[in-house]
Amino acid sequence: MKPLNPDEPRHVGRYRLVAALGEGGMGRVLLGVSPDGRLVAVKQVHPGFAHDDGFRSRFRREVQTSRMVSGAYTAAVMDADPDASTPWLASVFVAGPSLKEAVEAAGPLPPASVRILAAGLASALTDIHRAGLIHRDLKPSNVLLTDDGARVIDFGIARAAEGGSELTHTGSIIGSPGFMSPEQADGRPVTPASDVFSLGGLLVMAATGVAPFGGGSTPQVLYNVVHGRPNLGSVPPELRRLVEPCLAKDPVQRPTPAQILDFLGPVPPGVTPWPPAVHALIGAQKSQVSQVLALPQPPPLATAKKRRWPLVAAVVAVVAIIGATVALVAANSDRSNAGTAPPSSTSPPKLEPFTPADLRQIDPCKILPPDSMPGTGTVKPADPAAGLLDQCSLSFVETADKTRSTTVDVSLYNPISLDGADPTRIDGRDVFFKKQGSVCAAAFKIPTAPKNSITASAQRASGDSCEAPREAISVILKEIAAGTAERFPDVPGSAMYLDLCREIGSPTSPTGQPAGYLNTQLHECQWLIDGTGSYIIDLSTGTGQDLSVDGQRPTEVAGTKVYEQLDDREGGTRRCTITWTHRKIDAYFTEEFRLVFTPDPQPPDTAGICLAAEKFVGSVLSRLPPVK
Repeated sequence: MKPLNPDEPRHVGRYRLVAALGEGGMGRVLLGVSPDGRLVAVKQVHPGFAHDDGFRSRFRREVQTSRMVSGAYTAAVMDADPDASTPWLASVFVAGPSLKEAVEAAGPLPPASVRILAAGLASALTDIHRAGLIHRDLKPSNVLLTDDGARVIDFGIARAAEGGSELTHTGSIIGSPGFMSPEQADGRPVTPASDVFSLGGLLVMAATGVAPFGGGSTPQVLYNVVHGRPNLGSVPPELRRLVEPCLAKDPVQRPTPAQILDFLGPVPPGVTPWPPAVHALIGAQKSQVSQVLALPQPPPLATAKKRRWPLVAAVVAVVAIIGATVALVAANSDRSNAGTAPPSSTSPPKLEPFTPADLRQIDPCKILPPDSMPGTGTVKPADPAAGLLDQCSLSFVETADKTRSTTVDVSLYNPISLDGADPTRIDGRDVFFKKQGSVCAAAFKIPTAPKNSITASAQRASGDSCEAPREAISVILKEIAAGTAERFPDVPGSAMYLDLCREIGSPTSPTGQPAGYLNTQLHECQWLIDGTGSYIIDLSTGTGQDLSVDGQRPTEVAGTKVYEQLDDREGGTRRCTITWTHRKIDAYFTEEFRLVFTPDPQPPDTAGICLAAEKFVGSVLSRLPPVK
């Protein structure tokens, strides 16, 4: 970080510039301060790009899409001007060294830190890909290490320089050769799987200090990326199972970010993510920022004779906008006994609104039409993505500040705790508002399942954090009550409309009594069997990929190909997970079932755990609607 030269401009757009942060292949990065005191990283593109009309057009398009990306592991884009004499964009400033700087200064990261890094990168790619972007330039200098995790920057911007090819008009390669995917190095079309390959390369570099495909000349590195084997000899064994599938030459064989997160499991709360030497680098940069902000700033050249305004001397706290879903899961859900029920038709029945059976049919990603929230912003419908069927994150550009993209998280069946919250009447209905820090959730108790709520939540660093949830919940309740909420397609053989607890029925316990079940989600059921254990089955959307690359064993149950995995959980608990595809939704997505069996009491050996799970899966398969 360096102070600006006396003859340099002191403003870009509405941002006051105070220091130079660095320079990269596409432009220069400056530290700026917004009118409301927030710190921003302003990237000014190189003059060579500024004279290319095609670049400006692509830059404008990519910036618009990038504004839709928000999450805990990305630095949100706040503002941009593609039409300025020197195009620029401003994103939230994040204090911390890049992964490249951290490894060069402090050495390779320990395995525990690499796993935290992997979880952060996979979460960031989930948010980036959901917005329809591919990063294309995921490299060590585009990953920042902060006090609480990793942040990915510059997502999607490399595409603006490509001009439809991996080579610019000057013949230079867009991307970092040592971290490119084979298809990118070959100039072939790229998909989100290209970013997963880059993620694998970053993890190797973080764990060993060197890139997986060696150094030397750029042509040699590119050849190694396309044809050579990665150098994983120094990668700790516990990380190789994660890294190797990511670096598969065939994009189809690489795991998705969601599968990476599932492989890693949850990150324990309160864990210090990096070694002490890295946290020392973070502290040093924060100190530099404070010192730069306290320096007297020379006035702009054009106004040097005008009266100078007093400088702000206080250190401004940096808050990154995150689109965290308020999901405070309560254990007290309705429990009842049910006998075996024959398979029902998958056609959606005519139902009263706000019942679980009605909510199960609604697509939460399409429940807010684009112009349905005029008071707070324009909603961007979510693209299809693998994940839960009763939750969705929807982006919208705020009306009051056209540069700010925020996320409202919708859940149609949320066991959120409303203790201490008082109801507010909205359109004749009681709505509860639950605030936790800068996150606000608006909740409507489901009349027939009052321990669960329909919720809309959002986070805002300043102002009224409940403004967007208030308007969103009003629209959601009106759409559901009127029967106009968009629903999942009525396709023969689909399992999306099924009440899994009633459809599958209750298995019998060793004592001969029907097992009790729990409804905790719209597309999930849990059976608790005395003397046997618990079975949890859920339906979500997946990608139908070969899960053997993730260490899961392919086998066959009742004529259906399944993948099973026996693993040890915290405290020595062993369980078996079986996953299978029920049907294809389209060319990209599938309906995917997952069964998790946890025996209780735990057996002395593991031999029969997956056999018991397979037996239950066979019973489930016989009760599902046939795929046509």
